[in-house]
Amino acid sequence: MMNKAHPVAFDTVLVANRGEIAVRVMRTLRAMGIRSVAVYSDADADARHVREADTAVRLGPAPARESYLDIDKVVDAAVRSGAQAVHPGYGFLSENSAFAAALEAAGIEFLGPPARAIEIMGDKIAAKTAVSAFGVPVVPGIARPGLTDAELIEAATDIGYPVLVKPSAGGGGKGMRLVTEPEQLPAALVSARREAGAAFGDDTLFLERFVTRPRHIEVQILADQYGHILHLGERECSLQRRHQKVIEEAPSPLLDAATRARIGAAACATARSVDYVGAGTVEFIVSADKPDEFFFMEMNTRLQVEHPVTEMVTGVDLVECQVRIAAGQKLFVNQDDITMTGHAIEARVYAEDPGRDFLPTGGTVLALAEPEGQGVRVDSGLRVGTVVGSDYDPMLSKVIAHGGDRRAALARLDAALADTQVLGVRTNIDFLRFLLADPDVVAGELDTALLDRRAGDFVPAPVVDHQFIAAASYLWLRGWPSAARDPWEIPSGWRIGGTAPTVLRLSGGDRTAHVSFTGTPERAEVRVEGGEKYTLTAELDGVARDGGRWLTLVLDGVRTRHRVAERHGHLWLADRTGVAQLREVAEADVRGAVDHVGEAEILSPMPGSVIAVPVTAGAEVTAGTTVVVVEAMKMEHSLTAPIDGRVELLVEAGDQVKVDQPLARVVPAGESVSEGHSA
Repeated sequence: MMNKAHPVAFDTVLVANRGEIAVRVMRTLRAMGIRSVAVYSDADADARHVREADTAVRLGPAPARESYLDIDKVVDAAVRSGAQAVHPGYGFLSENSAFAAALEAAGIEFLGPPARAIEIMGDKIAAKTAVSAFGVPVVPGIARPGLTDAELIEAATDIGYPVLVKPSAGGGGKGMRLVTEPEQLPAALVSARREAGAAFGDDTLFLERFVTRPRHIEVQILADQYGHILHLGERECSLQRRHQKVIEEAPSPLLDAATRARIGAAACATARSVDYVGAGTVEFIVSADKPDEFFFMEMNTRLQVEHPVTEMVTGVDLVECQVRIAAGQKLFVNQDDITMTGHAIEARVYAEDPGRDFLPTGGTVLALAEPEGQGVRVDSGLRVGTVVGSDYDPMLSKVIAHGGDRRAALARLDAALADTQVLGVRTNIDFLRFLLADPDVVAGELDTALLDRRAGDFVPAPVVDHQFIAAASYLWLRGWPSAARDPWEIPSGWRIGGTAPTVLRLSGGDRTAHVSFTGTPERAEVRVEGGEKYTLTAELDGVARDGGRWLTLVLDGVRTRHRVAERHGHLWLADRTGVAQLREVAEADVRGAVDHVGEAEILSPMPGSVIAVPVTAGAEVTAGTTVVVVEAMKMEHSLTAPIDGRVELLVEAGDQVKVDQPLARVVPAGESVSEGHSA
């Protein structure tokens, strides 16, 4: 692909990003013998990417606009650290033409395309115009600057319904509207302009024909400074939730060899239309009903999150190619030399709770297990002690699997996800495995709406008896005295004239249960809620290297091993069946757990900030009244009263809150309530 024996002109590269992408870029820099410079905000001072870099420069406070998005600070960090080049990763400033220009002015190489390419491809209308001139097929529609609502409404008749209203600036689905009937279009244009203007500062809209059963297929390209352009095959990215990719694979199970060659050629023509240099991705929309027909959607002028699947099927290190292209090296292979071997699939691990409509979560990583082995790769920004907050994107890592064919890759990815355990932070891993087992996913019958259709069918696994027993055993063993002289201090259940079992009460999922022990760790009898009696042997190991402790149980002759971590009264318990979160509770803590008898707490479903408290302390509310509004990851969540009653507020606007932190209580009429905010 490129001359690896030839040295590059850079000995120091600054990585203007964070998390898993910064760690991944640094891995290649280290292999090339290049010194890496990390940048970090106060929230990331002890992050993995900071620890793994050769040196690190502080940018500023946690908010991205005061740190990772501050062009002057990032350029200054590059100058002060002696970096000759900057790798932007993805997100943040990676597609910011002003950033590329600022680096050029400072005499620092930008490991990305020319500013002109970023500008054109950052404007969807300009991009469609540019690629159309090079013969790249675009979705039928109307796209030019300054279109009025009246012009859009008139054009929709010729385009044909359904139509898709799209903003010219930005992405992520913001401002996008699907309109199936003419009478819906005027209102859709008003709301789309409002949302696009608020999100991107630009309310310019255009229309496209809506492609039925759309599939999202993108092509990886590489272009050197001498006009030589190659594509490295396509990736299928149709498994998306609310326009955000979740699972990606290479190659696409949809395309045949002829279509693959045609879509690859169209991607290369797209790159030529803007004199592209570096690594980039051209995104196409393809109808599942007409797989030989594809249309240009947009170009991402950077490395993509999902680039590892291309690397695994081609054997090409895309980051190394970026560095060598920026250093002036040529691509010395031809298109026919590029081959794809086997199949690769990637799953994104997010800090989110699928059981709560995918709300962002957070916490501290107390123990961590990430898979390894043949055909498995993990790109991760995690380590034990990582604090996952609400300042940045909730993606934690990516698990990638390669196999000889698609079925083998799917099986290997599922096994790798089973070996992925993040204790202390709730993740979407169980949902990813649920999705991989879906019959349509297994068959490769995908479209961009499939995941959203299936999301409502996902039910979090309940906490079952053996998990309650394991968690209670951990607490029981942890409290066993090492040298007790008083028999009443030993939690064996021994009493004069009989036995009195040690009883622990735990809550997990939607269930609360009593677990009782009689005997010793060498041999005990254990019951859950007075049910079946089990014979138990239990042993607790010391703290593991990767966090947590190991708990070994033999329950009626069946041996199991669990990783356990504990923080603030909460227990995380992990084995190959998944991760369960439980907590020990006292009788008073579960008062009114059924039918909300007694007061009801309103808990924060995620880490974030309180942006509004629409009610006053002591106010009477009815069930469903909004009491507190929390914002995280640029999403607002209104939290409502679960019962009728009077409000006791525990937070106020501006407070930073953690996941499951009590925000307010609703006390039924007739009971006393505290007046005002209490910390």
